Amino acid sequence: MVSQQLDPQAVQQRARALVAAARERLVAQSAQRTAAVMPRLERVLAAFAAERVGTQHFASLTGYGHGDQGRQVLDRVFARVLGAETAAVRLQFVSGTHAIAAALFGVLRPGDRMLAITGRPYDTLEEVIGLRGSGQGSLAEFGVAYDQLELTSAAEAAGEVDEQALDRALEIPRRLILIQRSCGYSWRPSLSVETIGRLCERIHRRQPDCVCFVDNCYGELVEDQEPPAVGADLVAGSLIKNLGGTIAPGGGYVAGRADLVEQACCRLTAPGIGSEGGTGFDLHRLLLQGLFLAPQMVAEALIGADLVAETFSALGYAVQPQAGAARSDLIQAVQLGDPEALKVVCRAFQACSPIGSYLDPVPAAMPGYASDLVMAGGTFIDGSTSEFSADAPLREPFNLYVQGGTHRTHVELALVRALTALHTAGLVDLFHTG
Repeated sequence: MVSQQLDPQAVQQRARALVAAARERLVAQSAQRTAAVMPRLERVLAAFAAERVGTQHFASLTGYGHGDQGRQVLDRVFARVLGAETAAVRLQFVSGTHAIAAALFGVLRPGDRMLAITGRPYDTLEEVIGLRGSGQGSLAEFGVAYDQLELTSAAEAAGEVDEQALDRALEIPRRLILIQRSCGYSWRPSLSVETIGRLCERIHRRQPDCVCFVDNCYGELVEDQEPPAVGADLVAGSLIKNLGGTIAPGGGYVAGRADLVEQACCRLTAPGIGSEGGTGFDLHRLLLQGLFLAPQMVAEALIGADLVAETFSALGYAVQPQAGAARSDLIQAVQLGDPEALKVVCRAFQACSPIGSYLDPVPAAMPGYASDLVMAGGTFIDGSTSEFSADAPLREPFNLYVQGGTHRTHVELALVRALTALHTAGLVDLFHTG
């Protein structure tokens, strides 16, 4: 007779029980996440109403797109939702990194100094700045100086912006301060909007003309305000993350002060054209509909992130943040500590994906990343991290980064499959844990 621990059905039943128990422990937190949808959806609906969005705005002009009313309304709606003076929402941005790069190249000039205050930026920005790679026209190659502040390491406040070091760094004139809202591939808490507001106030008090720029990826609609509403001069992000509501087919945005947004657009198009050009390929409806859906999709992703944290924490793994903690982005980090465990979990998540479930994620090089990546991304929109996905750089300490999810049930099913796979591989014992 096959022992209980090796019986596939018994293992799966045990995995289901562990995930269900985690879900039950999170009932109150999940209710709070769901309740938070209302004020954020109210903000979105108010923006639609204020700009009198109608079906006529779904169509876009072809060619140059000059005077495209749909594009103009889309920009104004996003600006209102983000608390910004203006916004530029464009399908021509291929990713959040592209939108961020356009913003940086738009604002910075040769001889300017930029300062990153949240440690080393996300991998895909390293080559934009010039920390890796050469001969591609990075900021460094155009004569932009770069400095970086490490996050605090003291146990009582680990992973926070070092505000004393920031004050010292501001003794030198800075054109732009880069603030990364999300943790990215760092083991740290993401920055709250309140914290970002305090940092912007501190920077502007010392250097009023310094541009506070926020990489807003993964953070939109997680809180009741966005960085432009609390003092950020410019933000950028991707539409295949939060604000696309899982149905935007691509694109990104920049938002903030009108002059800075226009400078970013001049890098996307050309000086003299700026924000006045660009067709919407008759896809404005999907972008507007995605924004309407975004508050609910973000809440589902947050509930899923809590479930991931609670499930893996119960198995003894370190997680960042803890389940039910205040969040400022969608990312849930799990320190698996073992490259094989990373591969097993990503394979399980991929197998539970609606698209490409038959594929086997293997570590491989990805454009813009310093390390090989193993990635589970069986999404309807290629690369969409507003849908359920997970990825991990194959480097110590072998952290898994989970994000997105259109509904909590999908995350639960993926977790059951992952726990089953980990037990089968001998990496955890589900019958002697939880």
